Amino acid sequence: QVQLVESGGGLVQPGGSLTLSCVASGGSMRDFYVMAWYRRTPGKPLWKVATISQWDSTTYDASVKGRFTISRDTDRNTMYLQMINLNTEDTGVYLCNEPTGKGTVEHPWGPGTQVTVAP
Repeated sequence: QVQLVESGGGLVQPGGSLTLSCVASGGSMRDFYVMAWYRRTPGKPLWKVATISQWDSTTYDASVKGRFTISRDTDRNTMYLQMINLNTEDTGVYLCNEPTGKGTVEHPWGPGTQVTVAP
């Protein structure tokens, strides 16, 4: 069974930067059709922030386009999310997974990593 572990979150001021990591075990990212970063915020639905396909094509939510960059290193079985010019709306728990295309995900959720943007 694939396990996903996110890391790299923290507390930053508006305008700051962070880089998140998602490490997969029990399976190879080379076999994942697409991977995604999600943001969980209390009182709001789970939000898909960015995706990367097995051909390394990427998509971004409009709210993060130009500020976030998704990438992956299949040799390290790791996916990244570089975030710059963070604002308070980016606050939340960030999780990674492989979307099924049917509104669900393929693997159990990992613990996530908390990102807090505050003055």
